[in-house]
Amino acid sequence: MQFSPAPTRYGPRRRPRRRRCRPERHRIRTCTRSQSLGEVLRVGIGLPAAVPDTDATVIGNWAAESEERGFASLGVIDRLVYDNLDPLVALAAAAARTERIELLTTVLNAGYRANPVLLAKQIDSLERLCAGRLTVGLGMGGWPEDYAASGVSMTGRGAAFEAGLAAMRAVWRGETTGASGQVPALPEGRPGLLLAGLVPAGFARAARLSDGWVAPSFGLQTLEQGVEAVHREWAKAARPGRPRVIVERYFCLGPGAAETADAYVAHYYGPDYLPHIQPDVLTDPERLRLEIDRLTAAGADDLVLLPCTGDPRQIGLLADALDQTFRTPVKQATP
Repeated sequence: MQFSPAPTRYGPRRRPRRRRCRPERHRIRTCTRSQSLGEVLRVGIGLPAAVPDTDATVIGNWAAESEERGFASLGVIDRLVYDNLDPLVALAAAAARTERIELLTTVLNAGYRANPVLLAKQIDSLERLCAGRLTVGLGMGGWPEDYAASGVSMTGRGAAFEAGLAAMRAVWRGETTGASGQVPALPEGRPGLLLAGLVPAGFARAARLSDGWVAPSFGLQTLEQGVEAVHREWAKAARPGRPRVIVERYFCLGPGAAETADAYVAHYYGPDYLPHIQPDVLTDPERLRLEIDRLTAAGADDLVLLPCTGDPRQIGLLADALDQTFRTPVKQATP
């Protein structure tokens, strides 16, 4: 596992030499992602873009401080009918205040965004604005009210999602042409792309059509089963290398953390999803350390820790807890 506090990065077995970042246009900068998949667990932090009543102007400062404290990535989640910011707009604000940190959507719900060419253009624009630091996690979205508000049917969404993804890739490859000529392509393999899904077809789709899988905050067993399924489908598709696996967890630290976290996840997920989310919400440093150990053993490559409040002090509390985690051996969890 790896958390990258500035200026030194700490790992459980070694302390790698500090590397200077060398920015490259449209490529992920390697300062926070220098190790290959499977060597370390990279730790990112979510933007508070989906926390109701958060002052939207905090996003830029949150992003800048998160980069300064050494997080590997900034993540955003997506809802339509909710008090939140659009994920791509939030990441654009973050891009303007950062230079190195990876930007992630975990995930952007493409299922009810009915115009894939328009969505591809928006993603293309963000990829250029952040100079190649964007990795797009895409999902179909499971909230019926979001589909209803969009006037899009949930029936047949798997096939529609694949067709939309093909149309988006065509845009990124520069295959759209207008009166002024061909629209320039992004560099090959950009933006980075991962897919979400919790059914066999979703695992197969992630293995065939993307660079890996985004796991939800649904507990360790869900992650373990998903990792096994995606790796199996990856081999079946004869893909080289291995899929990247990103997992999310919610966190809140400091006085009143448990109460704040419980109120937020209950409001966001409601009674149907809450039982799947609440048991893995992290509200103290020791629990955080144990969860990192479990997720590493389960095969995750990245952990994105999503905030339950827009209080910017959470960045420092989390960074300090992670810094201590990598200095102190993690205790074994009780079976």
